[in-house]
Amino acid sequence: MHTPPLEPIRLNKRLAEMGLCSRREADVWIENGWVLVNGQPAAMGVKVTSADTVEVDRRAQGHQDTQVTILLHKPMGYVSGQAEDGHEPAITLIHGRSQWREDTSKNRIQPSQLRGLAPAGRLDIDSVGLLILTQDGRVARQLIGEDSEIEKEYLVRVTYQDQATDVQKIFPDAQLLRLRHGLSLDGKALKPARVEWQNPEQLRFVLKEGKKRQIRRMCELVGLRVVGLKRVRIGKVNLGNLPVGQWRYLSAQEKF
Repeated sequence: MHTPPLEPIRLNKRLAEMGLCSRREADVWIENGWVLVNGQPAAMGVKVTSADTVEVDRRAQGHQDTQVTILLHKPMGYVSGQAEDGHEPAITLIHGRSQWREDTSKNRIQPSQLRGLAPAGRLDIDSVGLLILTQDGRVARQLIGEDSEIEKEYLVRVTYQDQATDVQKIFPDAQLLRLRHGLSLDGKALKPARVEWQNPEQLRFVLKEGKKRQIRRMCELVGLRVVGLKRVRIGKVNLGNLPVGQWRYLSAQEKF
């Protein structure tokens, strides 16, 4: 029987698929000589097949253990990632003065912790709430990997037909059902969502995906206008009492 050829893929992708790290982190490991392919230190950009033996040096694990993950209460007016249109990125809020005084971590911010610190998921410029920034590729993969099943919870203040009070009373139940399941964005059906009224002017959304401006676009499709959006939870990690514009470290006991 003819065996199909083994499809070569880039080593950094293979390491990410093995669940060991992110691709960016894999590049650091390869650069440091911590990844062996068939017993030899791998070169940057090398491709491997499933027939190749890939091993990772223990030093990579040690490096990973020093990686930090930070929870930020992002204010309005900051972008999640790179600076754009004159707006500052959220990472500019990560410094010693803005660390929450109730943070139980003994850690203090170091320049080395800002290197490679990137948002794991986005929060729009006009949205507030929980934003995760991490150096740890395992966390990034868990939160934004293609197969991620992590829930994200939002509180969303809305108006309907220019009515800003008692919106729940006039908003049709059939449209609420469409928000839960029945909408498409960019030609693709959305995954089922949990959507319920938190109070007469505010909806609670629980999603397992995060398309660009997803909640605002979902609401537009059913005639709602979003006037306030706050992310309060990612997985098992809550925003809690973290003040706006302040941050804390993810503790060793916390898991998404």
